[in-house]
Amino acid sequence: MTSPDISISSLMLCFLLLVIPLAISYRIKLHISRTTIDAVARMTIQLVLVGVFLTYVFDLNNGALNLAWVLGMVIIASYTTIRNIELKMEKLLLPVILSFMAANLSVLMYFNKFVLDLGNLLEARYLIPIGGMILGNSLRGNIVGMGEFYKDIRRNENRYLYNLSLGASMYEALMPYIRKCLRSALRPTLANIATVGVVFLPGMMTGQILGGASPMLAIKYQISIMIALYVSTSMSTAFSILSTIHTTFDEYGLVKKEIYREKGKKKEKRK
Repeated sequence: MTSPDISISSLMLCFLLLVIPLAISYRIKLHISRTTIDAVARMTIQLVLVGVFLTYVFDLNNGALNLAWVLGMVIIASYTTIRNIELKMEKLLLPVILSFMAANLSVLMYFNKFVLDLGNLLEARYLIPIGGMILGNSLRGNIVGMGEFYKDIRRNENRYLYNLSLGASMYEALMPYIRKCLRSALRPTLANIATVGVVFLPGMMTGQILGGASPMLAIKYQISIMIALYVSTSMSTAFSILSTIHTTFDEYGLVKKEIYREKGKKKEKRK
């Protein structure tokens, strides 16, 4: 049994559903109509282009090309993380990229080798989709975790300096902030783990069932991927924070003011 095809006309009917949130935005003046349209348009264009390209990638199934694709996703995820946390790109891009690579690629390769027991660890149909899920979850965790860490340090600088003045080392003074931001980064994933199957059926499980897999096989895949997501998010967020500390703090344990960039305020035109 295969999933039913979605025709272009059926896809247009799906887009028609967007009238509802756009009407809500217009009626109560949320001012997110343009943002919504822009986001959906970008998603559609990106996914169509990725779908076309992945067709050739899957047909070729070249290990070097598959790995290059995943590394490209790592770079984009790292760039997106820094762009969303109001820090300067040039100061943090390299350590964040290395942190994403160390955490996510190690979990991905472990998953392919020991969980899926693949003969070819760089098999395109497993490496790229599973890598995308792992990186996407790590991206969200890092935006929350790193963003909260540097905001808290900036907001509570006097308390941090007071702890340093009492003789605490830089890492001892930073540890309460690290704990707090890691809890915040992992909380959404933990909430998903605790409610999966009861409150919602996640995308991987739903996709496999729609594709004709048995529910029990889909469940085993989903349990495995949820554990992989949690581990990779934990590792990548911790690695990103610890690796960027060497760049963002000076030898006296003081945060460098120049790492922050002020986020420009963009106002959407009212319709």
